[in-house]
Amino acid sequence: MQNRWLIPAAVIISVLVFLAGCTTPTSSSPANSPVVKPDNRTSASNPSPAFTLRVDSLAGGSVLPDVYTCKGAGETPEVAWDGIPVGTKSLVLILDDPDAPNSTFTHWLVFNIPPVSSELARAQPNTKTLDNGAQQGRTSSGLRGYIAPCPPIGSTHRYIFRLFAVDMDINQPSSDRESINWALSGHTIAKTEFATTFKR
Repeated sequence: MQNRWLIPAAVIISVLVFLAGCTTPTSSSPANSPVVKPDNRTSASNPSPAFTLRVDSLAGGSVLPDVYTCKGAGETPEVAWDGIPVGTKSLVLILDDPDAPNSTFTHWLVFNIPPVSSELARAQPNTKTLDNGAQQGRTSSGLRGYIAPCPPIGSTHRYIFRLFAVDMDINQPSSDRESINWALSGHTIAKTEFATTFKR
């Protein structure tokens, strides 16, 4: 009598197991695989592209060509940038020689560069205001505009271009390095730099 019920019970259990298996979600990926999020590069929440700086067509760490130094015409190089951060109201460009004999020497200081600009063209004039509305501050020599690199003979110096993204327009009573540094403090969104060298 018991054997008569064993076969139907086994059939019922098999059917239940089969049905339960059909309703279980399946996946071709292992259970512990990381979840791959959709590509959000076009979404508003995506981080901005990298803030980068270029000088002429040079590679970082390259020797500054003579045309931009006291061995040549002493022209300003072309300086270009990408990835200006959201919220930038103006840009500040500073060129320093940290290896100068007495202390860091500032060779070029340009502030209130409009964020719609993507470059400073080669051979800028030593005027207070440039064509794009940017203003040139006073260098360590006390003069306004670009002072061509001219290290002591026989020594190699580094010339560091730094670009600052600022959350305001700078309106200071003076435009020397100390004054611009004060304005940058607490108002710099991001900065990037490009290093070159030069030897006479």
